[in-house]
Amino acid sequence: MAVPEAPASAWTPPRAGLADLAGQAGDVLDDLHRFVAAPLLRRRHLTWGATRAEAAAAMPGDRLLPHAQYRSTRAITVAAPPERVWPWLVQVGLGRGGWYADDLLDNLARPSAREIVPELQDLRVGRRLPMFPHPAERAAVVVDGFAEPSWLLWRAPNRTWAWRLTPLSDGRTRLVTRMHTLYEWRRPLTPVTVLLMEFADYPMMRRMLLGIRARAEA
Repeated sequence: MAVPEAPASAWTPPRAGLADLAGQAGDVLDDLHRFVAAPLLRRRHLTWGATRAEAAAAMPGDRLLPHAQYRSTRAITVAAPPERVWPWLVQVGLGRGGWYADDLLDNLARPSAREIVPELQDLRVGRRLPMFPHPAERAAVVVDGFAEPSWLLWRAPNRTWAWRLTPLSDGRTRLVTRMHTLYEWRRPLTPVTVLLMEFADYPMMRRMLLGIRARAEA
C-alpha cells in the first residue's frame, strides 16, 4: 500500500552547535559500557524497568512475528498524564523530532526536539517514521495502528514496536514499550541487525525512555 509521507512544513530539525556535539559525545561515552556489556546482561536488560506482569501482558503486535528471536519489554514511570506523554511519541523519527536517545548515533547529530512540534502531530496509519537517512522499507517503521493516548504500534517487515500508556491514580503514566525483531538469516545484512539489537538496542532504548520522561515532565 502507498505510504503517506509527512506533510511539508517550515519546521526542520535544528543543527547541532559545539555544545550540542560535546553533550552528545558525552552521552555516547556514558553509554559505552552498556553497549559492550549488553550481551552479557541480556536476560536482565530485555525487561529493563518492567514488572513481571508488564512483561507477561499482551501488547499490540504480539502475534505478528511469532518466530522473532529478539523480544524485549521495557518500562518507565513518567510524572505526567498520558496526554502529555503521547505527543512526544507521535513526532519521533529521523528528520522529525528525533529519537530522544544518543543523537550522535541515531539522529545524524541533530538534537532531538525539546518541544512539541505542531507540524509533526498529524498521526496517521501508514505514516513512515525514518530510522536512517534513506527511509526504504527496511530503514523505517510505519504506523500500524493506534488509540490516542493509550497505545501505538509501529511495524517494519522484520520488526514490531509497541507502546502502551497506562494512567496511574496520581496523574502519572506508566510507559511500556515492547519490541520484537526477527533475524532473517537469508538476508545478507542480518548480521548487522543482530549486532544492532544485541549490543545497541538496550542502551538506546534506555536513553530514549529517559529522554521521553525528561521532556514530558519538563
